[in-house]
Amino acid sequence: MRIRAIGPTAAASGCAGRKGGIVEPIKIHHRRTALVAIDLQKGIVARQTAPYPAAQVVANTARLLGIARSRGAFVVLVNVDYAADGSDRVSRPCDMPMPPGAPSRDWGMLVPELNAQPTDYRITKHQWGAFYGTDLDLQLRRRGIDTLILTGISTNIGVETTARNASERNYAQIFVEDAMTALSAAEHHMSVTAILPRLGHVRSTQEVAAALEA
Repeated sequence: MRIRAIGPTAAASGCAGRKGGIVEPIKIHHRRTALVAIDLQKGIVARQTAPYPAAQVVANTARLLGIARSRGAFVVLVNVDYAADGSDRVSRPCDMPMPPGAPSRDWGMLVPELNAQPTDYRITKHQWGAFYGTDLDLQLRRRGIDTLILTGISTNIGVETTARNASERNYAQIFVEDAMTALSAAEHHMSVTAILPRLGHVRSTQEVAAALEA
């Protein structure tokens, strides 16, 4: 079976990684790829998640981060945090508003299992997506990055919003299905079956690790 490279050429005609129900292997160009881990921070990892426990998502992401760093891929660690008075939060009428006030002081701190390194790029966002109001796109383009590998919590909020933003900017994307999770299995399933496959390739930690190590 021919290996399809992940990048602008492969992405130009849409998500073409599956033929007749067969998933094609992926090939990763390390210097053109960024692994972006979304919101793996103390206040979010502490929540009850499904279908995967947060600890499994953190462990799978940490595994991929170690390989990505060793192979020269760009690593981006994203967290969400707010001012002490909550004044930089998005504020809008909705049926499920965020709790008032500011989270605990360590709520936005990345979990130590990620083993953050000086070479990692850190992004703090104040909304769901990692592109709006940050310099993520600038930093990726200056490094010649055209492909993103996304992991994190939660699948249908931080990850999916970032993925939609990335798609609008024409990045090729790989989503690590068992290195992301949501507040419910239904929310995760909706994203990984109906939305993310339209934006890129959905693969397992094992598949992405093998491609990174190749």
